Amino acid sequence: MDVIVVPDADRAGIVAAEVVADELAAAGRRRDEDGSRPVLGVATGSSPLDAYRHVAELARLGRVDLAGVSAFALDEYIGLPADHPESYHEVVDRTVRVPLGLPPDAVHVPDTGTSDHDAAAAAYDRAIADAGGIDVQILGIGANGHIGFNEPGTPLDSRTHVVELAERTRSDNARFFGSIDDVPTLAITQGLGTIGDSLCAVLIATGVAKAEAIAAMVAGPVDPRCPASSLQLHGRVTVVLDDAAASRLDAGRVRRG
Repeated sequence: MDVIVVPDADRAGIVAAEVVADELAAAGRRRDEDGSRPVLGVATGSSPLDAYRHVAELARLGRVDLAGVSAFALDEYIGLPADHPESYHEVVDRTVRVPLGLPPDAVHVPDTGTSDHDAAAAAYDRAIADAGGIDVQILGIGANGHIGFNEPGTPLDSRTHVVELAERTRSDNARFFGSIDDVPTLAITQGLGTIGDSLCAVLIATGVAKAEAIAAMVAGPVDPRCPASSLQLHGRVTVVLDDAAASRLDAGRVRRG
């Protein structure tokens, strides 16, 4: 796990975007051999927003070619219509697809509009596999250590599944809805095993509220009580933090960026 610490959130977005762009470019070269195109896994939330904007700028500068890239979202709420402004169909569209210039059919989000959510979750895993797997997975982290909507206690080998959202997660997300009562209680999320299958992962975290979860992820044991600690088992993970998010890590575990 390569942990890069930068002064502030603005710099975190730039550094993360550079890593993502370089990994996508490398994936494009690999996939040229079989005629396929790179697959980007995308997270919602505030942490990756600057990174998406900077990836778009790097594409305009010719550092990475986004033509033909497809994207798979980590998760989606159950109970929100797809056109609700806080559904991840809508959030991913305005924060990822539009800035990166991807066509609508290149972006995939779990289908929660069906009555059989377990079948929809299984179909999402198959769609990722049919695309050749995720080359670069962008992640954030919750204050309770969740990645995607994998809450504490999620099995480390879990696949895409239906999850009941923890009260802390709903409370954290209430700022997008106005009230915790309006935050859905269920979602479909890629599992920890699904995330672990990505060729590389880039996790972005800023702010002191994430410091405890980051310390558990990086320096604690691999433990389902901190779902993000499963990334210790991943072969290629880059973690980009600002000083505040890294404040509980020993200096020997990080490098300055």
